[in-house]
Amino acid sequence: MAKTECTDRVVGAILASWRYDISGIVPEMRKDYEQHFAECSHCRARQNFHRSLDVTLAILTSLSVVFFLFALAVIIHIKPLEYVSFNIFGLDISDMYHMLVSAAIAGVCFSLIGLALVLTTTPVPSYLGGIAAERAKLIEERLPESIKSLRPR
Repeated sequence: MAKTECTDRVVGAILASWRYDISGIVPEMRKDYEQHFAECSHCRARQNFHRSLDVTLAILTSLSVVFFLFALAVIIHIKPLEYVSFNIFGLDISDMYHMLVSAAIAGVCFSLIGLALVLTTTPVPSYLGGIAAERAKLIEERLPESIKSLRPR
């Protein structure tokens, strides 16, 4: 990240303590902070950095849920571990499956809890919703008038 400085250190310190998230502020107060983001490249860069971290965290926890579900499906439907569990580890086959299924279910539960925590403590849902609204507006502007007229208002 570039070694720039904030143009207004007081506002920059307030925004830094909020992790550059102004989505929870009432619109009347938000105008000053939006103006600061427009003027200050340092705070704008920090906000982009924090939003990318939040989105990355949400993507990683979502992938964790998907991978644990995939592992659970593989364990239940494919039985390649019978040889390993019985001959190498000396475990009973059913004990091995119970252990692996329990671990996969625990992984899914912990990953879902982590995903819920990420989505509730970060501004990712509103941030991604804003991006989707901007993209929808761009697509709507490019539509022909004949299609725009069909859309109910």
